[in-house]
Amino acid sequence: MAAPSVFRLFHAGPLAAHATLRLDPDASHHALRVLRLAAGDTLELFDGRGRRCTATLLDADPRGASVLAGEPVDARTESPLALGLAQALPAGDKMDWVVEKAIELGVGAIQPLFSRRSVLKLDEARAAKRLAHWRRIAVAACMQCGRDVLPEIAEPMPLARWLARPGGPGRPSPAGVSASSPQAGADGRPPQRLLLSPHDGGGLAALPLPQAGAWLLAGPESGLDDEETALAIASDWRPLRLGPRTLRTETAGLAALAALQARFGDF
Repeated sequence: MAAPSVFRLFHAGPLAAHATLRLDPDASHHALRVLRLAAGDTLELFDGRGRRCTATLLDADPRGASVLAGEPVDARTESPLALGLAQALPAGDKMDWVVEKAIELGVGAIQPLFSRRSVLKLDEARAAKRLAHWRRIAVAACMQCGRDVLPEIAEPMPLARWLARPGGPGRPSPAGVSASSPQAGADGRPPQRLLLSPHDGGGLAALPLPQAGAWLLAGPESGLDDEETALAIASDWRPLRLGPRTLRTETAGLAALAALQARFGDF
């Protein structure tokens, strides 16, 4: 796809029309050193909560460049289908790819999970660093793909603990609702819970419209073990099979997101 005609930057503060805004050091560095913008150039800001505006760069201060904001407008690129991805952590840096591509595909929330067969093991300090890294990837992905809502990436937690939470996962709202929120759909129904399985379950053709959105659960490289699978099914997760081929963990969730967007969303 063609590159955007206007460069986009994330600004966490409110976007007020005709206000002079100071960019944070990361956004300033990206604007001045990566994009090589200069005073007078036009760019686009988004606040991560559903608004964007055009802006004019006023100076080239790498510690915190200033911009003059235009009139904010509401998001136009969010899918009407609320989707969440619960991903058992894959090996290496594959989760970077999953986060980036899931956001391009319109996911509203991502929950990293530790499962018994996960190859990647993180202590508390390393998990915090990875989470900060994934959230930076999320910002960059929104900048690239034109989204104005920054999806929630929750702290990694053990799969069994996440499944055992009262009420289960909340609606993965594209309006920025936290992945830990118990919010259901407007009619009170919870989101569909779909357990991606290479062996069991029906296909997408049999799925009803997920009016309150849907969560997808993808296991690690060697899949969930029998006890984890049983726990998920006991927690009302419905097995979903994506055809006769076994997909890699970093492929399965993304393929399901794309398929759901094509059938029920805005593809």
